Amino acid sequence: MTRVGSGPFPTELDGDLADQIRARGGEYGTTTGRARRCGWLDLVALRYAARINGLTGLIVTKLDVLTGIDPVCVATRYLGSEDASFDAFPYHQSIVHKARGELTELPGWREDITGARSLDDLPENARRYLEFVSDYVGVPLAFVGVGPGRDEMIATEVAQRAVGAAV
Repeated sequence: MTRVGSGPFPTELDGDLADQIRARGGEYGTTTGRARRCGWLDLVALRYAARINGLTGLIVTKLDVLTGIDPVCVATRYLGSEDASFDAFPYHQSIVHKARGELTELPGWREDITGARSLDDLPENARRYLEFVSDYVGVPLAFVGVGPGRDEMIATEVAQRAVGAAV
């Protein structure tokens, strides 16, 4: 099967779990309908992106896609050639091409989260997942998407303060 995208993807998934995530998230090319590549959240790359771009808030989308998956994983380190382990983003793309994500398992949740309108409405394990991501990256959550609808976006205090400051 030809998939949309190319390049290094240390956390890429194949098989049934990738198919499940792809189907739930609607991860297919808009024009061609080809399947997009799917994988676990790469916190090593996200922390690097947050640092070089000066991010002040994270937006996590499609959290609902992870409902029913247990455990939920995130990459917190990379394993390189000869099992060298490193937690900083590599200085050269050739290293990323050979790296694979070292995964941290977090407990999943089964509860439907599409009706959540605040972080307090989310199951405890979903909140712990989000907290883990935010703490690891060192950037607070601003928005969390819990479904495909425009009204299925949780605005955190960080987002509310930013909007208030802009008005």
